[in-house]
Amino acid sequence: MTKNIMIVGVGGQGTLLASKMLGRLLLNEGYDVKVSEVHGMSQRGGSVVTYVRFGDKVASPLIDKGQADFILSFEKLEAARWLSYLKEDGQIVLSDQEIDPMPVVTGAMSYPENLIEKMEATGAKVDAIPALQLAMEAGSVKAVNIVLMGRLSRYFPEIPEDSWMAALDAVVPPKFKEMNEKAFALGRAY
Repeated sequence: MTKNIMIVGVGGQGTLLASKMLGRLLLNEGYDVKVSEVHGMSQRGGSVVTYVRFGDKVASPLIDKGQADFILSFEKLEAARWLSYLKEDGQIVLSDQEIDPMPVVTGAMSYPENLIEKMEATGAKVDAIPALQLAMEAGSVKAVNIVLMGRLSRYFPEIPEDSWMAALDAVVPPKFKEMNEKAFALGRAY
């Protein structure tokens, strides 16, 4: 049975590192894994999405609408933007952060209100955490991605925490290891 995870966010937030870590973890756990390239405006501020699919045998890296088991979102509006891809019983794990898209920055639009409540009203299960605050507590605003990985790990009780740590250590530079391990632990424990 194939599982589908979408990682969505804004360029410059570390979505690529998160998808690399997840891909490494799942390969190490013996799954066939397909990770798509990052799609979208990966320069700072643009919307980005990566698909991670895993199971016994995975043919394509792409996820269709209504097929995502998980949406891991680095920002509220991005979760709402990709909501149609979530399965009926799917789970959203998101940072409650708000990053203004260009139409909001220019004043053409305002940032939508009550996004979490609106997503929940569709029947989506939403696990929203203050990932930016937790990342700062760990030592860097850039650790939001690892805080979210820690939170996501709670939904995979069959994968030992040591395996997540090994995947983390494989993708982050040694000088940032301690800070990232703290970020992971804060996200997992929140």
